[in-house]
Formats: sequence, C-alpha cells, structure tokens
Amino acid sequence: MDAVEEIKNRLDIVDIVSETVDLRRTGKNYIGFCPFHDNKHTPSFVVFPETGTWRCFSCNEGGDVFTFVMKREGWDFRQALERLAERAGVPLETRKPEDAARREAYQRLYDLMEEAVAFYRHHLHTPAGKQALDYLHKRGLTDETMETFGLGYAPNAWEAARKYFRGKGYTDDDLLAVGLLTQRDDGRIYDRFRHRVMFPIRDARGRAVGFGARTLDPDGVPKYLNSPQTEIFDKSRLLYGLDRAGKAIRRRDQVVIVEGYMDVIGLHQAGFPNAVSPMGVALNEGQLRTLKRYTRHMVLALDPDAAGIRATLRSMEVAREALREADGFRLDARGLLQQESRLKADLRVALLPEGQDPDEIALADPAAWERVLASAQPIILFVMHTRAAEMDLDDPKAKAELAEAVLPLIYEVANPIEQKTYLQKLSALLRVDEDTLLAWQPPPRRRRRPRAAAPSTAQSEAAAGPPAAAPRTPALLTGLSRQVLGLLLRAPHLRFRTDRWLRSREMPPLRADDFPAAPHRLLYEAVLTATEQEDREPQDDLVLRLPAELHEEADRCLKATAALKPAQYAPALRHALLRLRREQINRALDELRFLLESAAEDEAALYQRRLMEAIRQRGRLDRALKEGLHLPAAP
Repeated sequence: MDAVEEIKNRLDIVDIVSETVDLRRTGKNYIGFCPFHDNKHTPSFVVFPETGTWRCFSCNEGGDVFTFVMKREGWDFRQALERLAERAGVPLETRKPEDAARREAYQRLYDLMEEAVAFYRHHLHTPAGKQALDYLHKRGLTDETMETFGLGYAPNAWEAARKYFRGKGYTDDDLLAVGLLTQRDDGRIYDRFRHRVMFPIRDARGRAVGFGARTLDPDGVPKYLNSPQTEIFDKSRLLYGLDRAGKAIRRRDQVVIVEGYMDVIGLHQAGFPNAVSPMGVALNEGQLRTLKRYTRHMVLALDPDAAGIRATLRSMEVAREALREADGFRLDARGLLQQESRLKADLRVALLPEGQDPDEIALADPAAWERVLASAQPIILFVMHTRAAEMDLDDPKAKAELAEAVLPLIYEVANPIEQKTYLQKLSALLRVDEDTLLAWQPPPRRRRRPRAAAPSTAQSEAAAGPPAAAPRTPALLTGLSRQVLGLLLRAPHLRFRTDRWLRSREMPPLRADDFPAAPHRLLYEAVLTATEQEDREPQDDLVLRLPAELHEEADRCLKATAALKPAQYAPALRHALLRLRREQINRALDELRFLLESAAEDEAALYQRRLMEAIRQRGRLDRALKEGLHLPAAP
C-alpha cells in the first residue's frame, strides 16, 4: 500500500472535515453547509465515510480527503501529503536516490534565493539604497509593508551580487541557474539586476523563486525586469502575491486580479489582501484554474484606456477563438465566456478611474476601492457598454453592428435567466424590442460528424455489446482513472482528439473533476500544462515538471496500459473515460437517492434537479458506449 492510501486508511475524513464544517449525521453519511461557497440556507455538502469522499451538490465539487484540505488551506499536493502524513503517522520515504539528489539540488536553489532576498533587503537600508526607499515611501508604503513583502534594492554595480554570493560559497553556475547573473555572447558574466527596486516573487508555498525589478533610472530600459525562466521559476504558472492572498481570497470568496507588484502590495497594506497579479503575462487558463481552487468570484481591474482594455481582452482569449475584427478592435470575449463557463466561475470586469492605479485608490480612500469593486460588470455587460461608448447609437447601422457583436456572446450563456436578462439590457440600450433581437440568429455551426470505424472492427466490437455492470467500488474507479491517465501519459496529444470526440456527442471535455483522487487530478493537470506549453515536447515537459511525489502513481498508470499497442490508445482512452464517468454518475445517483429519502422540502428540490441532470448525463454516456467505436478496456 502506498503512502496516499495508507493515509486515507488511517485518517477519518469526517474528523478532518468536522474541523471547519458543522456536520450532522444522516444515516451512514454526514451533511452540512459547504465551506467553499456562500449558501447558508440549503445544506448541500455531504461526506461519505464508506468511500472516504465528499461532495457539494450545489457547487458540484468533490473529492477525497486530499482535495478537501488542498482546497481549504490553499495547499499544493505535496503540502497536503506532508501534513496529513504527519498527522496519520505515515513515514514518507524517498523512492529513488536520484529523487533525493534532485530535491537537494532544488533546495540549494531555493536557499540561494532566500539569501538573495536578504541581500537586497539589506541594501535597501544603506545610503546607496536611499533613492529606492524614498520611491517606496512616496508610493505610500510603510516600512512594515516593505518588510512583509521583502522589498529590496539592487546596488548600482556590475558585480555586487556576484562577489557577495561567491564569497558565500555559491558558484557562477548556481547564480546563473536562478537568474541572478546574466551572460553576454562574449562570455562576460555580470549582475542581472542593477540600480533597481527588488520585488521577491514567491510560489504558492511561500518559497522565493524569482524577482521583479523596477528601474530607478528615468531613462532605464526596461522599466520592469523579471527573472528569466529557471528550474524553479516559471512566470506563466505563478501569480504574484498568491502566497499571502490565499486565505484572504477564500475568506472573502473573491479574488481581484490587478496589473503589477505595487498594486498587490498597496492593496494589501490598505486592507485588501485578496489581490494577485499575473506579472505582465497574459492571464492563462492554468492561472485561472489555480484561482478557482480558492474562489469562483474573480474581478479583473482594468486600466480605462482603450488600448489596455483591448490588450486585456486579447490576453483572456484562452480558447483562441476570436470574434470579428472591426476598426482594429479585436474583441476576444467569446473565449473568455467559454472559459468562465468551463470553470463555473463568475468573472467580472471593473474599470479604474482615469489615471489612477489600484494601490493609489485604496491607500488614499479604501471606500473608493470598495466602490470600484462594486461597479464590476459581468463580461457581456462590459463588452456591451465598452462598444456602445464608441458608437453613435442613433445610427441604425451602428445599432446593427453592436447587436451583431453582442448577440453571439449572449448565445454562449447557458443559463436561461442570465440570457434573458442580457437580452433585456441590450434591448433597452439599443431601443429595439426583444422580439427583433430574438429574430436574429447566429450563423449555423458546422458540426463534425464522427468518423465511422472500419466495418470489421465496428461489427466485432458492436457484437460484444456494452460492458457488463460492475460493482461501484473505490478500487474500480482507481483502476479506470489509471487507465485514462496511463494513456494520456503515453500520448498527451490524445487529450485534444478525445475532447473533440466528446464535444461531438454533447459531452464535456476531459477535466480534472473526472478523477476522484487528488494524485490523479494533479497528474491530469500536469498533462494539461504539458499540452498547452510550446517550449518543449509534451512528454519531455511532463518528465521535467512532474513532482517527485507523483512518480510512483504515474508508474502505476503506465503499468495499467502497458499491454496496449499505440493504435489502440485512442479508442481505449475513450472507452475507459466513458466507463469512469458512468461509474461516477452511478455513484452520484445512489448518493442523491439516499439524500432524497431524508431531505427537507427545500433540500429535496435541489437534489431532485441534480438527480435528473445525472440521469441525462448517464443516458448520453450509455449511448456513446453502445456506438461500438472503442476497444475493450485496458487490462
């Protein structure tokens, strides 16, 4: 038995959950109010001791004891594993000598970065650092805030850091590895950061991994210089300030996404510690998924200038589907809406007052910042009003142009009440009745027809019929999860083919929620990241990024699919995934029927809706399993 299963066996999930959730026993299970969303009227959060799982039937999230503490505390899997192992008395041993060597090498880099934070902090309080200190004071920061965030100053010298750290026993290779030094084409090595205010960048676990640096030279270029990508620093995967903001985000059930370091720090000092920044990179799906672990309520605080709005909307086009271009204004809101829907998130946009940054507003008048957040609009309303501000809505052609830009977005909204509300607001804005707007129809989308299987294969597989029902046990779910993940680890590109196949049958694409256990969710997220980055081949990226604590489970997944040939991977993946989803749906149906038996009237309506939705989902899965487009499951 591995450490994860041993921990689950030793710890009672009811005890863990009861530390923060008031549970009452209902038969064999326990029920209470979900701690992850604001609902104190209908207790929809259920813990199932027999399977060691939990689920909220309102926000539709769930998992095992690991996913619960990760979501509650904002920890990554390694943190949850270490804390729960300590609590359960389960030793965590190094699996291979090379794992220990790798961790030791990484720890040396983390230690070096912590020493660099101290080095730059020291120089902030020297005569040479007075200009940097004056700049920070002028921006309204207190000495206590500077200390909290570890702000510092890089001396105006070519080798100050290099000489200091070489004297501490570090080599040029160490310093280059973390980006403290840079090397020219002619081989010359010198300090990367010179005469700059230094902002330590920490990962979600609070470890220093890089720096942002603002020049103090009025003519300095670039204004902000970040650490390069290193073994421990990947700017596209991090959010500045998340290490300090995590608990505040969960407590307030809202995250505010701002542009830069000073915005985050100033908001923290002003009493708004739920702010993070993507540090100048395009906000991507991985970062949004990270934030979704803390809250579904997200506010983008945008500069009001047109270029800033356009750039931000472009950066949010995570689905790479753009709307039409008009007068150079590329409005990429459809992908943002799709992303919002996939994440089940509430994404809003707040415009800042002209010429003011978030930290300036909040430090001068906290109530004014509250008003900015209160003014945040849903994406469609933001798009509607932004476009309308550029048009003469007395012009019939302008009205038609705005309607053609906004109506496709409204059609993306699944909730009929939301959709109706947006139509009413567009109707009022354009002074056109709703029936006229409803008469407009988007151009029909061409749906890909599934490719037919070769006759001999299809006939032989159809003859076998759908798989026999199996008992719903944790072991079965684990086995199916390993089959799916083993195939994705062998051929990560199959994620895209599988998603297209699922959409053609009106089923959602692969997602982390398909996997009940925390290690399996993390393995899938590693596949997701590997297939979205463009610097390396996905399999190479997986090898580099997969945490050591997941190696053993990854090996089990690969072993579960070792008997398959490459030509079988795609159909076997589809088949295993459909069975996995069907088993989870059946489990959910059992749980919902149980809850309905003892539910109060207000609870019963919610459970009944979930029950009908689950039955519809199972029907789609059954139809897909009967198509005969799959191979038998991997042994």
